Amino acid sequence: MDICRIFFGIFIYMTIKKGNFWALLPLIAFIVIYFSASIYLNDFYSVPALVIFMLALVISFIQFPKTSFNDKAEAFCKNAGEETIMLMILIFLLAGAFGSLGNTVGAVQSTVNLFLNFLPSSFIVGGFFLLSCFIATALGTSVGTIVTVAPIAVQMDAMIPGSMPILLGAVVGGAMFGDNLSFISDTTIAATRTQEIDMKSKFKTNVGIVVPAAIVSTLIYFSLSQNFDTTNFQGKHLDYDLILILPYLIVFGLAISGINVIWALIVGILSFLGIGLFYSGIPLLELISSINEGFKGMYELSIICLIIGGVVGVIRLNGGLDYIIYHLTRNIKTKRQAEMSIASLTALANACLANNTITILICGKIAKDISDNHNLEPKRVASILDTVSCFVQGILPYGAQVLAAVAAANAISATVKVSSIDVLSNLYYPFLTGVSTLIFILFLQPKSLRK
Repeated sequence: MDICRIFFGIFIYMTIKKGNFWALLPLIAFIVIYFSASIYLNDFYSVPALVIFMLALVISFIQFPKTSFNDKAEAFCKNAGEETIMLMILIFLLAGAFGSLGNTVGAVQSTVNLFLNFLPSSFIVGGFFLLSCFIATALGTSVGTIVTVAPIAVQMDAMIPGSMPILLGAVVGGAMFGDNLSFISDTTIAATRTQEIDMKSKFKTNVGIVVPAAIVSTLIYFSLSQNFDTTNFQGKHLDYDLILILPYLIVFGLAISGINVIWALIVGILSFLGIGLFYSGIPLLELISSINEGFKGMYELSIICLIIGGVVGVIRLNGGLDYIIYHLTRNIKTKRQAEMSIASLTALANACLANNTITILICGKIAKDISDNHNLEPKRVASILDTVSCFVQGILPYGAQVLAAVAAANAISATVKVSSIDVLSNLYYPFLTGVSTLIFILFLQPKSLRK
């Protein structure tokens, strides 16, 4: 009888603790199909991720017929409808409305004009980097920032010949800074919700990682600015309005003070509504339509969150997450190694998917389990997820950020053409962020966790 119990215990350990590799087939299928189709089409953003995730869901339902479909469906529904995912979607929708209203009332353009009015010619490149940092932090979107600022950087080439590639590098770098640090960025929302921490804690931890990289990047860009002939750079007055920019500062201030970001966004939305109605004279219907457009912009991401949560739930039921966690952590002896395993998994997934938000959504649950098993600090894990994904995303020649900058340049300039390599060769911030993150993991462990 004792022998039977021993063998039964070994069997349970092998099947539950070590998990099942084939349970990962839905996730593997998604990555392979998405990556292959994107390479074939030479476009990582024309392939509908939602459709492929639905295929992954079907695969997860078909697998392991001995497990009843009702059990799989229940696992899907419970995980898709988790509190974390529901709150994440709510924040996504509010962030979309806030960003859309900011564009409608003219706050984005006013912010750009404010910076350009006070930008010294000797600080032109560093100024564009800081401008992108601020706008991306306010908007919570790197691509939106690049689409807004890159055309202005392209036009600067007429006044400062040869400046376009380095200005675009500065714009992309600044955009990644804001994407990583913003309270309303989808990557920040995903990282904090999957690790079940408040945004203020993650923000404070992130500042220690990315601000040194931003400072060094600014100094590099300042030095490079001295090589340009800026005699043709004439600072002309551009219209701006500080009142229009005020809601961005309000949301940032409320969020960093510890107020839940949901309330911060609601206050920001109401502020933009008030400014639009009583200050700018924009019709109420137009403002409501802008809010609705902001919601629409988040619909696909919200549905993807639900599907990913459900698929991961079925994969967990079938032992897939146990397999990943076991093989990632079986040789881990220190918390430093545990954090490195999370960083490595995130980097690899982002390189394959070229989408940092989806990467965090997929890796977040695995990171949470590793964090719980090795008693890691959730705010550090959230920062690693966000920072590593933004670092990798920022240096991908096929990433949306670099491609958006190249597209803006080639659409506007008829004489000077740039490539992804031109932008990457002038991109310093993401690489420095990668170095900062590595230093953070290897050498900046809290005293209570140095073991």
